[in-house]
Amino acid sequence: MKKYCSVLLTVIGILCIAAGCLLLGRFVGAAKVLPYVLLGAGCGLFGHGLGNVARRLSLKNHPEIARQQEIEASDERNQAIANMAKARAFDWMSYTFGALLVVFAVMEVDLAALLLLVAVYLFVHGYAIYQSAKLRREM
Repeated sequence: MKKYCSVLLTVIGILCIAAGCLLLGRFVGAAKVLPYVLLGAGCGLFGHGLGNVARRLSLKNHPEIARQQEIEASDERNQAIANMAKARAFDWMSYTFGALLVVFAVMEVDLAALLLLVAVYLFVHGYAIYQSAKLRREM
């Protein structure tokens, strides 16, 4: 099932890239961003899907390497390291994103854009608080 999902992501990525290229220069106003969003999302989906397909094809003839990678991915120590890295990255993101919001406010960036950034910032931190409370109840 995962194999087909990776191929599907690759195809959807190609379609998004094609749609983005076809729509370039056809919109005015706020909709002018749509082709670039499609291009960015398409490149991300294509790269992710094709990377998974290539990894799966390269490991097809080497089952011992595939088994070793599966063990390493499910190892508790590696998962703890990955979670600690994510936590530190989130901490740094919080400080840098907050500083960027202040800089944008001082630069008098468009109020709508600034409010959108503040809303996303507050949503991410609200979700972190929600997950923290949820995990505290479970443990």
